[in-house]
Amino acid sequence: MPKIVALMAVLLIVAGTVASLSLSKAQTPKRPNIIFLLSDDEDIKLHEFMPKTKALLENQGTKFNNFFVTYSLCCPSRSSILRGQYPHNTKVEGNQMPEGGFEKFLSLGLENSTIATWLKAGGYRTVFMGKYLNGYGNQGTDPTHVPPGWSEWYGAIGSKPYSEYNYQLNENGTAVSYGNQPQDYLVDVLAGKAQKVIEQGASSSDPFFLYLASFVPHQPATPAPRHAQLFLDSKLPQPASFNEANVSDKPKQIGARALLNARQIMQLGMLYRKRLQSLQAMDDLVERVINTLKATGQLENTYIVYTSDNGFHLGEHRQMQGKNMPYEEDIRVPMMVRGPGIASGKVIDQIALNNDFAPTFAEIAGIGTPAFVDGRSLLNLWHGTAPTTWRSSFMVERRGGKSQAQTELGDENSSPMSFNAIRTKDHTYVEWGDGGRELYDLTRDPNQLENQVNTNAALVKTLSSRLKELSTCVAETCRKLEDAAINMP
Repeated sequence: MPKIVALMAVLLIVAGTVASLSLSKAQTPKRPNIIFLLSDDEDIKLHEFMPKTKALLENQGTKFNNFFVTYSLCCPSRSSILRGQYPHNTKVEGNQMPEGGFEKFLSLGLENSTIATWLKAGGYRTVFMGKYLNGYGNQGTDPTHVPPGWSEWYGAIGSKPYSEYNYQLNENGTAVSYGNQPQDYLVDVLAGKAQKVIEQGASSSDPFFLYLASFVPHQPATPAPRHAQLFLDSKLPQPASFNEANVSDKPKQIGARALLNARQIMQLGMLYRKRLQSLQAMDDLVERVINTLKATGQLENTYIVYTSDNGFHLGEHRQMQGKNMPYEEDIRVPMMVRGPGIASGKVIDQIALNNDFAPTFAEIAGIGTPAFVDGRSLLNLWHGTAPTTWRSSFMVERRGGKSQAQTELGDENSSPMSFNAIRTKDHTYVEWGDGGRELYDLTRDPNQLENQVNTNAALVKTLSSRLKELSTCVAETCRKLEDAAINMP
C-alpha cells in the first residue's frame, strides 16, 4: 500500500509538471506580428483625406511629423526600405537600367539579404503582396520569380497593375490573371489576401510579417467604382510655392520654367481629384486590416506601419505633376504606427527615414542586422524613449537622366540633372550636377521660395562640407555623420 501511494504521488508530480510546462508555453506570447502598408506617390497633403486611417492608426498610434525618403523615386526608395541603406550604397539609383530598377537590384545580388531573408531566418512567416520593384515581371525578366526570404509571394507583374484592372499577380510562382470587374480592383484584391494572412496567423505559433504595397495613388490613379464620384468639387491645393511667381533666384532646373497656364492647372486639378478618389480604397484597406486583427485577437500584438515610397508635387515651383526633386513636397511622406507599447495620439518630431524601416523591423523580431545597414531602429522612439543623440541631418540624392516616372507623367520640363542635397532641421541645401545650388531656411521660408545660396556663404560652406561626407558614407559612418552637430556660422 505505501508503494502504491508513493507511485501515485510521483505520477501527480509528473502530471503537475507537464501541466505547468504546457501552461507556461501557452502563456508565452509569440513575438509581435508586423504589417507594413506602403502607398505609391502619396504626399502629406493628400494623406489628410484618409479619415479611417487617421482614426484607426494615427489617433490610436503615433505619427511622425518629420519622416523623409532619401531618394524621391519608387525603385530607389523601395530598395532602401528592403535593405536599410542609402541609394548610393544599394546602387539602385533609378527606376530602370542602367541606373536602377528590378534588374539591377537582382543583378547586384541584393535580394539575398533583405528584411525578408532576415525575418524568415528568424522564424517569421513573411508575406509580400503588390508592387515590388519597378520592372519586375517586364519583358526579359521572369514573371514567376519569387525573391529569397518570402514564405508567400503575391507580386504584381509588369506595368498593367497601375491601372488596377486586367493585370497578373505572381502567386507563389504561378501567374494568375485578373479581369476588369469591380471585384478585380487590385487594392481590394490585396485587402482580401491580407485578411486571409491575418486569419491564418491567428492559429499559428509563428509571428508574421506582411508587406503590402499598393499602386495608388500613382497615375493613372484609377479609383474603385464606389469612390469614382467622390471629391468632384475638391480644389487643387495652391500653397505659396504653387506656380511660383518669381524663380529668377533658382537654378535653371526651375528658373527656366514658364508659368503654368490655365490648361495645365486644370489638368493638375483633375489628377488631384483622381488621386483623392483612388486613395480611398487604401483607406478602406486599413480599416479591413484593423478589423480583422481585432476579430482574430491579434491587434494588441501587431505593429501596423503606414507610409509612402515618396511624396509628389502638383504645381509647386511651376512644376507639372511628378517627384524626384529635393523639395519638401517630394521628400516628406506620411508615416504612422500603431502597436504594442505605442502611445495613442502621440506626435514624434525627430527626423526619421525610409532607411530605418528594415533595422526597426529586425529589432521587433529580436534579430540583428547585417553590417551594411545605414539606418537605425525607431523602436525606442515608438515606445517614447528619446535617445540621447539622434539624427540632425541626412542626405537626399538623385542620379541619371530623366526618370521613367517623369516620362510616364509627361513632364516635359523635367531636368536630366542629378543632385545631392542635405536636409537638416532648419535648412535644405542642394548641389546640382551642373553646378547650380540652392539653400533654404525652412523656419523662415517653409515653402522654399527664397534661395539664399548667394547671401550666406559661411553656411553654404558648412553644409557643403557635411554633404560631401554624407555622399560617401557607409553604415555606422552614416549614422555618426547624421548625429553629428552642424556648427552653424
